[in-house]
Amino acid sequence: MPLALWALTISAFAIGTTEFVIVGLIPTIASDLAVSLPSAGLLVSLYALGVAVGAPVLTALTGRLPRKTLLLGLMTLFTVGNLLAWQAPGYNALIMARVLTGLAHGVFFSIGSTIATSLVPREKAASAIATMFTGLTVALVTGVPLGTFIGQHFGWHETFLAVSLLGAIAFVATLAFVPASIRHNPPASLTTQLAVLGQPRLLMAYAKTALGYGGSFIAFTFLAPILQQVSGFSAGAVSLVLLVYGVAVAFGNLWGGRLADRHGPIYALQLMFLLLAAVLLVLTFTAHNSWLVLATVLAWGVFSFGNVPALQVYVVQQAERHAPQAVDVASGLNIAAFNLGIAGGAWAGGKIVAASGLMTTPWVGALVVLGALALTAWSGYLDRRAPALRTAA
Repeated sequence: MPLALWALTISAFAIGTTEFVIVGLIPTIASDLAVSLPSAGLLVSLYALGVAVGAPVLTALTGRLPRKTLLLGLMTLFTVGNLLAWQAPGYNALIMARVLTGLAHGVFFSIGSTIATSLVPREKAASAIATMFTGLTVALVTGVPLGTFIGQHFGWHETFLAVSLLGAIAFVATLAFVPASIRHNPPASLTTQLAVLGQPRLLMAYAKTALGYGGSFIAFTFLAPILQQVSGFSAGAVSLVLLVYGVAVAFGNLWGGRLADRHGPIYALQLMFLLLAAVLLVLTFTAHNSWLVLATVLAWGVFSFGNVPALQVYVVQQAERHAPQAVDVASGLNIAAFNLGIAGGAWAGGKIVAASGLMTTPWVGALVVLGALALTAWSGYLDRRAPALRTAA
């Protein structure tokens, strides 16, 4: 694999760290800025909203820029956003910094897969994409626990300083190793993207993504306060629990991909959503025991991200059938659906915590995930019915 691909992987690692590290810092930030836990949870929602908006809109607007120039601009925006978070004097300034960083995130992952495949021979395309997305997995295993540790021991401002240093390293790696002449086709216009949203089967797939991911984030956004206030973990131990969660995520991604390859995405999603809903429901009862909650979080990590490969594969399959002229657009919009789910889940979780307390979030999240399971079963029924309808016609 060329060095340019590793530069993309470093960028993905930095971006993944800043997206998820906030979950471990919510109690610290809420205490330091004298805001409620639901208000601190909005830092997750608004970042994800920036990603969801940035992915389709800014990708279309920057379509004619040279890829290397765009990558350098994105990592500059990312680094500046984290430096602003480092220096944020208060809650509103921190929100602005998070939204700014989220915009860079959305565009990066919209163009990253295309750039990665352009750097290698055609037969290595899948490996190139997998290598780049390894940065996200490694961020969950190492970057998020380390960032949480820094925030709890040296202050949350210093976490964002550390992440901005990662952005600067990614900028230098991009400048040094990414070639200036990367060929690319301009992305689809916003009109084309809106046409994709007119396909009912794709809308159903996006709804599955948003509900399945959003249901998990209703509780995951407030995992750190649950661990501290309900399970009795110290602030320092939370980073170790997040390390366990990250290892489980890495395993879940691999297992989920193989399950979808072997049995098809519908079967894989039905199993994943069912198990995820069960784990969230179980968390309601195990949160009061430190060892049981640790085992529950381990299972949660496996099932919460194990559905990602199947969701992406299913969207591509539906796009090839219903919108073959815009498969890349359909896939990119699913990334936006993931982040809309995160934004909605974190926002709903904040409302639930304010109204009913922390331990209402797991079972409400389980109900939302069951909604994704129902949509998946319905999609499977429609898929099975479609060949019969074509034969009859």
